[in-house]
Amino acid sequence: MVEVISSREFPCRPWIGVGAVVINDDKVLMIKRGKPPSQGRWSLPGGAQKTGETVGEAACREVAEETGLKVQIQGLIDVVDSITRDGNGKIQYHYTLIDLLASPQSGEIVAGGDALAVKWFDDVDLGQVSIWSETKRIITLAKDMMKSCDTERRMKESTA
Repeated sequence: MVEVISSREFPCRPWIGVGAVVINDDKVLMIKRGKPPSQGRWSLPGGAQKTGETVGEAACREVAEETGLKVQIQGLIDVVDSITRDGNGKIQYHYTLIDLLASPQSGEIVAGGDALAVKWFDDVDLGQVSIWSETKRIITLAKDMMKSCDTERRMKESTA
C-alpha cells in the first residue's frame, strides 16, 4: 500500500496545526508569519504537528522554534478550522487548529523558524494590528482562562 502525502497547498486532507497563546503580565506573544497562509501577518506562534508528537509537545516545539521561549502548557483553549479557498472556490489550505494556553518558563524572545518577527502585545497593541477574528476570540478565551486559574489559585492559597 502506498501512503499519499498531502501537500499543505490544495491538500487532500486537513492538516493539524497547533498554536499557543503565551501570556505574560497580561501581554500576548505574537509572531509575524514568514510563510503562507497569512504570510506577513501577526499571528499566534504555532505550526503543523509532527507524527509521534503529542499536541502539547508540538506546541512547545513550535513556540521554541519561532520565539526562542520554553513554555509550559496550561490547558486547551479551543479547536478552530481555518479553510482558505482560491479564486475558483477550490480549497487552497485547510488546517484544524488546536490552540493551547501556555506560560513562559525561560528564554529571551527572538524570531526563528518561519517567524519574521516576534513581539509581546498588550491590548492596545492588539487593537492596532489586523489579525484574524478567530485569533482575537482565542486570545480573549485564553485571558479569561488565565484569570480563572489565577482566581482559583488565590482561593486555594487563602484557605491553606
